[in-house]
Amino acid sequence: MRVTSQMRGACGLRLILLLLGLSLLPGPALQAAETPVLAVIVPPELAVKRLGATELSLIFLRKKLYWPNGKRMRPANLPTLHDLRQRFSLRVLGSLPEAQAEYWNEQYFHGISPPHVVDSQEAMLRYVADTAGAIGYVDACAVDARVSAVAWIDAGGNWLTAPPLCD
Repeated sequence: MRVTSQMRGACGLRLILLLLGLSLLPGPALQAAETPVLAVIVPPELAVKRLGATELSLIFLRKKLYWPNGKRMRPANLPTLHDLRQRFSLRVLGSLPEAQAEYWNEQYFHGISPPHVVDSQEAMLRYVADTAGAIGYVDACAVDARVSAVAWIDAGGNWLTAPPLCD
């Protein structure tokens, strides 16, 4: 097949239109803004104001077991493949849930079970609201009066000092 200058011009025009179209797609800044902020939640009656990464890591790895008021900590996770679980594990525990299997296998032989797993964000809200000493995480915009948020982590892994604005 012989390529004519008219065909080259048409291909060039298509390429320009394709690149122009791609430039109009949301960029990383917009995509990051659409990614939910994680809120770490506890029951409202638990007198905890804020928690940091180190303390959360100890709680979710079951190395810290009791709240200051003496209640047993009852951490809960979302399912392994849930986006919020993946992000929480990376930001707080430093690895993906799949990489933590060996840790939990060893802990099991020492009588330590991994955190409880709930099926959804609504289930997490209910579990934390109804379980003394519970702690979990949800999309910050899902937080309601049933629970109190004690930490917020944005998509970039930054720890926020206040909740994000939600619609």
